[in-house]
Amino acid sequence: METIENSFAGAVLLRLWFILAGWYETSGIARLIRGVSAAWTRWSHGSALMDLVVREGAFPRAWRHSFFCGLLETVVNLPAAILHWIYRRFRPVFDNSVFALLGFGMGEQTPAFVGWLMLAVMVIPYEHWDNRYSLMGYALAVLLFLAGGMRSRALRLDMKSIGPYVTIFAGAVFLAWPVSYSSALSFRFLFFHITCMLCVAVTVSAVERVDQLVRLAGFASLAMFATSAYGVVQRIQGVEINYSYVDPIVNEGMPGRVFSVFENPNAFAEVLVMLIPLAAALLLGSRSFWGKLGALIALCTGVVALGMTYSRASWIGAAVAAFAFVFLWKRKLIPGFIFLGIVALPLLPSTIFNRIFTIFNMEDTSTSSRFPLYEAALEMIRTRPVRGAGLGTDAVRTAIKDMNLYHGTAPFVHSHDLYLQIWLETGLIGILSYLAAMISTLKMGAKAVKLHCPGEVRLIVIGAASAVAGILVDCLADYLWNYPRVMLIFWFVFAILLAGIKLARRAGQQRAAEGVRL
Repeated sequence: METIENSFAGAVLLRLWFILAGWYETSGIARLIRGVSAAWTRWSHGSALMDLVVREGAFPRAWRHSFFCGLLETVVNLPAAILHWIYRRFRPVFDNSVFALLGFGMGEQTPAFVGWLMLAVMVIPYEHWDNRYSLMGYALAVLLFLAGGMRSRALRLDMKSIGPYVTIFAGAVFLAWPVSYSSALSFRFLFFHITCMLCVAVTVSAVERVDQLVRLAGFASLAMFATSAYGVVQRIQGVEINYSYVDPIVNEGMPGRVFSVFENPNAFAEVLVMLIPLAAALLLGSRSFWGKLGALIALCTGVVALGMTYSRASWIGAAVAAFAFVFLWKRKLIPGFIFLGIVALPLLPSTIFNRIFTIFNMEDTSTSSRFPLYEAALEMIRTRPVRGAGLGTDAVRTAIKDMNLYHGTAPFVHSHDLYLQIWLETGLIGILSYLAAMISTLKMGAKAVKLHCPGEVRLIVIGAASAVAGILVDCLADYLWNYPRVMLIFWFVFAILLAGIKLARRAGQQRAAEGVRL
């Protein structure tokens, strides 16, 4: 940092910065923004809206002390309890075994294994990835966690932190297989969901320290940088225009859309929406210069790559994620954030600016072609509202075809809406429990950032909550889980949010206990 300050270029830039900052501080724009920010802060503190946002529901509060939660934790942790009993019975044998000690040590490093696993999930090219790798990887993570739990009773699956709604949704997924329109077609998709369940369970349960949570966010940011940099290289080399992704008439002059290692530009954009807020959290929360620099490079590369995907729904999702981040971080900056967003619009490249204006253009075939999909999905829901058509896009597609519900020109692949698709696949219980899980967890995240907890934890909770909020808006116009890898990344980010909430609560409780003792 001193080298930059002492250089000629650094001195010029710093002087220019001080001049601009001094002008801004005394300008009318600054006074206007500060006034609006102060009014916003006064209104938001203690308002009914803020109370609704941060208030935790009665059901999640009761869940942590309920008999069913305790019973469920006892059942899922029974293998670990048995292994711990064996360890205590033959402790000298295990403590004198190099292989046993190695297994225990590896088990206690399960969060690091999860980080490396997710790095592989996110950077290996689509054509070289098999979704069975994800399942095998998380099965191994569970085995490592059991090995660590054999010696340490602290390593147990934490159903309290996972919450009731996620547990109910998992039950709805299992139930959707046998009642499917075609259980044979649904069987393969059941294992995709099981992989995600293992991801959430082992990630939330294994993260016990702040450094482990930060490391997981760091792995996610590293993966985003790698895939984003590859996307930028794709743009430099040139990407062939795929007319199934873009209407060439309405989007004249738009180049090919980058997709990095994810085959589909929309899938790549959705991954970026989920990972950019985590990089922003690391940028603000890192205590080292190199940590901040790495997060800044990852963040900037991700934002540039997101623009190159030309994914309109993901741009909206990213804007919502940015708004949510600022809202949870420093609400008084919201007016300034909105002002800067409006000012920045004319500065966007012309292709991106023109692409934004096609969002509500019904002449764009990529927009108009979705209405027959929505109509078929809604008709299928009316036909089987409670149990749905069955788990997986294959069962849904077959049911809609057999009932002759789709009358569009393009083939029916999925409903292009996550919420419709979840209802189609898992029925009424599935969609209600999913919505409840998302809303409840976001509210818990909003409450957790107000607790007295380490700054890194608070910022990562903000980043993960913002990512979830942004992608939930993005999913109004696309089916996020069409690619199992993207579905796994979503649940990984969701697990980081739950793990951060757990650590924030624990720190808040410890601070409260210390206050009582004083």
